[in-house]
Amino acid sequence: MRRYWLLFSQSVTVILAAYFVVTTLKPQWLASRDAPAVATQLNTAPATANTTNASNTSTQHEDAPTSFRAAAQLAAQSVVSINTTKTVRHPYANDPFFQYFFGESPNRSQSGLGSGVIVNADGYLLTNNHVIEGADVINVTLNDGREFVAKVVGTDPDSDLAVLKIEAPNLPAIRIGNSDQMAIGDAVLAIGNPFGVGQTVTSGIISALGRSHLGLNIYENFIQTDAAINPGNSGGALVDTKGELVGINTAIFSQSGGSMGIGFAIPTKTAQFVLNSIIRDGRVTRAWVGLVSDPLTPELAQAAGVKASSGVIVTGVLQGGPAAKAGIRPGDVITQINQQPVKSVTDLMATVAGLTPNNPIPIMMERNGTAQQVDITPDVRPVTNRTPR
Repeated sequence: MRRYWLLFSQSVTVILAAYFVVTTLKPQWLASRDAPAVATQLNTAPATANTTNASNTSTQHEDAPTSFRAAAQLAAQSVVSINTTKTVRHPYANDPFFQYFFGESPNRSQSGLGSGVIVNADGYLLTNNHVIEGADVINVTLNDGREFVAKVVGTDPDSDLAVLKIEAPNLPAIRIGNSDQMAIGDAVLAIGNPFGVGQTVTSGIISALGRSHLGLNIYENFIQTDAAINPGNSGGALVDTKGELVGINTAIFSQSGGSMGIGFAIPTKTAQFVLNSIIRDGRVTRAWVGLVSDPLTPELAQAAGVKASSGVIVTGVLQGGPAAKAGIRPGDVITQINQQPVKSVTDLMATVAGLTPNNPIPIMMERNGTAQQVDITPDVRPVTNRTPR
């Protein structure tokens, strides 16, 4: 019996020693057996949570576009390249003194580059006025490679827009969106022909709205974007993620001549007004009231003795103009025009421009702390004399 007990104890000792050696030097030999069971236990519980999280993520981002391919393909077919040619004469070509010493100065040809947008299937195009200003010949190249000579239907230097016409049937007109519904942070695409390399699509977001006081146009209400806009993009399309036109690319802020992430586009609300006016009347007719205004600051409000916290303060009135005839004086604060709130000088100019000349409208204003209403009859805005860019 003692011999069996000794054999048993020795066997147990050997087995424990072997187990200790294996667990110390080769633990994977023991883990491999139990791994499937452990893995099953570890993966079973979190599976439902992971599935739920994936579902939530999918739900949150199902509306976020992963590609702008559809919008780019839809809008790109409506964007054209514009090449212009104009004859440039020496500024002193007609000066007899210059001709006596230097003789006749030969004319030289100058070419220009820009973009445009087909806005009507009958062949009407929108572009910038500065793209075609002074051009003798305007050549338009469609996205499919066809080329046409365009004629100018009308221009509006005050907004830097122009309407062209080409003779071609069934053109792919772009869908015009509502620029008033755009917000800062919305994704946009800029389409045009930068530097003449060919049609190019760039993406970005709307960086700001209502940009003005840039010294580019008289009527400024720009959409600012960081989508790359370069020379040659002028007159091209700024579109939303549905491929709808929300602006006409016009200018960039740059110290090098290339894109620095600050580009400006004319909203479609302005472009549509100019387009319809030119097609209907051959020109743009805007109303005018003959006053000069500044933003209402707390200091100006205190100096004028008014209680209004928003509006514009009148700083000048043209003698004999509509505002003077209505009794408006410097120091008055205008808060509404034709029942439309006026919060800035840009609002005032845009609202007045859209009025019908010779049609009386009400103006709400404040003078010496007292609110009052006056009726004013806008006149037709005089033609602006501009120096070509």
